[in-house]
Amino acid sequence: MQTCLSRRGVFGGHAASRRSSVVVRAEAIAVPAPFTKVDPKGDRVLVRVAEEEVKTRGGILLPPSAIKKPTSGEVVSLGDGRLGNGEVRPFYLKQGQTVVYSKFGFMYSDLKLSNGEEYILIREDDVIGIMPRANAQAEDVPELQPLADRVLVRVEEVSDVTLGGVILPDSAKERPLSGTVVRTGPGKYDKDAEGKRKAMTIHPGDKVLYFKYAGDNMETPEGAKYVVLREDDILCKA
Repeated sequence: MQTCLSRRGVFGGHAASRRSSVVVRAEAIAVPAPFTKVDPKGDRVLVRVAEEEVKTRGGILLPPSAIKKPTSGEVVSLGDGRLGNGEVRPFYLKQGQTVVYSKFGFMYSDLKLSNGEEYILIREDDVIGIMPRANAQAEDVPELQPLADRVLVRVEEVSDVTLGGVILPDSAKERPLSGTVVRTGPGKYDKDAEGKRKAMTIHPGDKVLYFKYAGDNMETPEGAKYVVLREDDILCKA
């Protein structure tokens, strides 16, 4: 068995080219047939991409328009934690956990092995959070455990009717900017204190206002809306 070792994915001794933070992505990197395993390096984790969710846990089939490219999967392996400055950071994630990640503008690599299995090589800091169980679905979002300095917020719905009694169409509603903190991450690493994290200043139960376009939005099958924010995206709390 041949192993592929890299800080960002080196195949046969050639490093994958560094990508800028843009939305448009290239095709997944096809790992050559001799390689049957990928070992991440540094602060990166290897995640096996989940299958598309075509129906809810209750058995309701989703229409094609509701089926999205998976952004969740199982942690297969972890790097050695070594950073470029020589610091070694312990991982919060563990093998076997189901995680949710964002593919918007982050530094990551899509990988596809010769057997057809799809993986993503991503920094732990770019993982949004940990789902409560394997094969997690949208209905499990309220139990998500955020990572780093992220917080899970239950979004406060906006009114459908103006003070004058006029019913607003969806296109005329302002996007919600407030909500209640459900759960917080362990905090981000403190650059001035090796191996230690900064304490979170936001806590479960806090009412918060946040930047309009911040965070990663999620919704349960029942229509409950959540957003995962960085602590810096929160404007104020009550």
